[in-house]
Amino acid sequence: MIVQRRVVPAVLVAVGVLVVAGCSSGGGGEGLPTPSWAGSGSGGSSASASASAGESAAPAKGAVKVVRTVATGLKSPWGLASLPDGSGLLVSDRDDGTISKVDVKTGKITELGIVSGVSAAGEGGLLGIALSPDFASDHMIYAYFTSASDNRIVRMLWDESKPAGEQLGAPDTIFKGIPKGFIHNGGRIAFGPDGMLYAGTGESGQRGLAQDKKSLGGKILRLTPEGEPAPGNPFPDSPVYSYGHRNVQGLAWDDKQRLFASEFGQDTWDELNAIKPGADYGWPAAEGKSDDSTYVNPIAQWHTDDASPSGIAYVDGVIWMAGLKGQRLWRIPLDGTTAAAAPQAFLTGEYGRLRTVVAAGGDKVWLVTSNTDGRGRPKSGDDRILELQVR
Repeated sequence: MIVQRRVVPAVLVAVGVLVVAGCSSGGGGEGLPTPSWAGSGSGGSSASASASAGESAAPAKGAVKVVRTVATGLKSPWGLASLPDGSGLLVSDRDDGTISKVDVKTGKITELGIVSGVSAAGEGGLLGIALSPDFASDHMIYAYFTSASDNRIVRMLWDESKPAGEQLGAPDTIFKGIPKGFIHNGGRIAFGPDGMLYAGTGESGQRGLAQDKKSLGGKILRLTPEGEPAPGNPFPDSPVYSYGHRNVQGLAWDDKQRLFASEFGQDTWDELNAIKPGADYGWPAAEGKSDDSTYVNPIAQWHTDDASPSGIAYVDGVIWMAGLKGQRLWRIPLDGTTAAAAPQAFLTGEYGRLRTVVAAGGDKVWLVTSNTDGRGRPKSGDDRILELQVR
């Protein structure tokens, strides 16, 4: 068995050397800059471009404007989910295991409650969160977290009528058995355009797990909302959607429902990949681009000092990628499933480590810093959520 589950009805061309922990160590950020347009960011990584029939490539150059700071004083924030009505953002606290609501107008932070069962250590803890596709009716919040024995995915009922701190129902474990480690726990979850739940996992420091299709480590998983292997998965009766990954923490779809994922490298290359069902992305035999046709090459790659990528978001033909060790926001223009031009870097060093980026509608994104995670140099006000205008 590759998975044990219990279902209770209810409800991605720039590198440096990663530390042995393999993910995003590095320095701290600067103070708040005066919001301004940056007409072009610094160039970076190698990226290949080729035309896709019937598609127009995204503009090679872009810009970023920091519109405002939405919230400050967050501790070890990791996952972020936008409420359907646009009134607020839900954010997970990796180390304390709490989920809080941020009012996008006032910045007020209200704790919903503690997710029971979280065992935070190293890179593990309460990681990604996602809202049910039927959130308006079922009020279910999904979370990926590290427990005492594994990494798992749960869902919880959010009852906003209850007092602050007591609004989360008991976690219903829908999927478990994902290998845990002090490092490389993956943790990003997201519902795709197909209504299925996708999860990026890490190989927990055990490199061989990434090539073992019977293991849940070093994979992208595709599940039903109830935690079963999703219909149409490439391997029969398996939740595995792609494999050969080291540590996936970014998932995003373009406007043609194609999946992209960011991945931490070890000593050489971080990656942005276009994901194909059943494909092998090479780890540990390949890190970055390879001459071996067995493996799918990344569409862009970075020196690990310049990236260490966590969250990604898609906006108008562009992937935006948050860098932890690189302390910058990368812009990767797309031409179909290839990079249309060399990536550009924005906000370099201005806000320190960047963990999560989420599309906010139109030309806006939400960006979450990560300076209080034990590897940054927090300044007054950290950690924070920023609203950016991007193009």
